[in-house]
Amino acid sequence: MKTNQILLVKESFSLVAKIPAETVGSLFYNRLFEIAPEVKAMFRNADISEQSRKLLSMLSYVIGRLDKLDTILEDVARLSQRHVKYGVQEYQYEKVGEALLWTLEQGLGKNWTEDTKEAWVACYTLLSGAMKEMSQEVPA
Repeated sequence: MKTNQILLVKESFSLVAKIPAETVGSLFYNRLFEIAPEVKAMFRNADISEQSRKLLSMLSYVIGRLDKLDTILEDVARLSQRHVKYGVQEYQYEKVGEALLWTLEQGLGKNWTEDTKEAWVACYTLLSGAMKEMSQEVPA
């Protein structure tokens, strides 16, 4: 990621972080279940409010360290391993990215610019790519 993209992601996420986690999570999960209904089964026993807080917490953690990615690689690896155990398939990362971008667009409104979108696409592509790569190392 370019330095200006990291700044755009951090700045835009600071705006999203002001929205209640349950609101952001509700937008995200409703959209995800709409475009990838097969993943809903993975959340059948989950409290979506709690899951929403976890999602925003993880995003905050990762985005806060985008300029020091090497400091979070172990955490990304652990997250990837958990996703494999939940049954996440590689193709589903695309749907999650689509739902995330849609959610950010809804939450940011007029602050969702083409540059912001490109920065988030670069961010998600980088992180999901690392997770997919690391998931290959998890024994089946």
